[in-house]
Amino acid sequence: MPELPEVETIRRGLEEKILHKRVMRVVILCDKSWRGLGKELVEGQQIVRLERRGKALLMRLENKLWMMAHLRMTGQMVYVGAERFAAGHPDSGFLDEMPGRHTRIYFEFDDGTHLYFNDQRKFGFIKVLDELGLQSDTFLSSLAPEPWDMSEDEFWARLQRHKKAIIKAVILDQKMIAGVGNIYADEACFAAGLYPGTRVAAVSRETADLLLRGLREVMQRSIDSGGSTMKDYVRADGTKGSYLEKFAQVFRREGELCRRCGNEILKTRVAGRGTHYCPHCQPKGRSDA
Repeated sequence: MPELPEVETIRRGLEEKILHKRVMRVVILCDKSWRGLGKELVEGQQIVRLERRGKALLMRLENKLWMMAHLRMTGQMVYVGAERFAAGHPDSGFLDEMPGRHTRIYFEFDDGTHLYFNDQRKFGFIKVLDELGLQSDTFLSSLAPEPWDMSEDEFWARLQRHKKAIIKAVILDQKMIAGVGNIYADEACFAAGLYPGTRVAAVSRETADLLLRGLREVMQRSIDSGGSTMKDYVRADGTKGSYLEKFAQVFRREGELCRRCGNEILKTRVAGRGTHYCPHCQPKGRSDA
């Protein structure tokens, strides 16, 4: 699943391609992938704004309806005009003629260009909502504030509700803090000098402040660099992001040396997720950085 920086990268890229274009036709090839109101309410409408909430991409139409796109595990957006631009998970048919075998929905714009929603595993979707539906949508309404919108005091207060839980599991919970995924949880824990398997009750206020600061910094750095370079995700112009290559301190670096102390980066499982950490910079049992 793309994390917040990847979805924000997608939003920025597609904004350059489809903003102010008019949707002339919507073709639904998989009923499961289309949710909410009917496609006839989208056809003939101009896309007037692109937003992001957590890991969801939102497209505002001139009739005040919204299209919410969630890529889930294998979704992708492919824009085809004079050139082809992609965002999301490129499968083996990424450069095939569109619509491809994994195309579930596509949009034809007034200038003859197209936007294709592809999804190999059919977990993703596009959902059409009015303003009331957007506000009451179960997924969106359950989202907590993002790291930039949460104060240190609020973050600390939210942590205290989960004292028996493992810190990594808590920051991965979108109802606790929105937009954090596996990559940035590991990176932020490293930035705070915190072992990801630490119980929340053992995390000091000072370390909690460092953790929130780490979340903001690593996610912003990833947005600025175009997202991660995991093979499943590319930017809207089809190129990969550079975060993991340039900035990642622990994620996907098991067996390599820590850039801070020179010890070997280890990989384990925490909260059911592959977890990367430095045993020297993030020793088990220590709560303060």
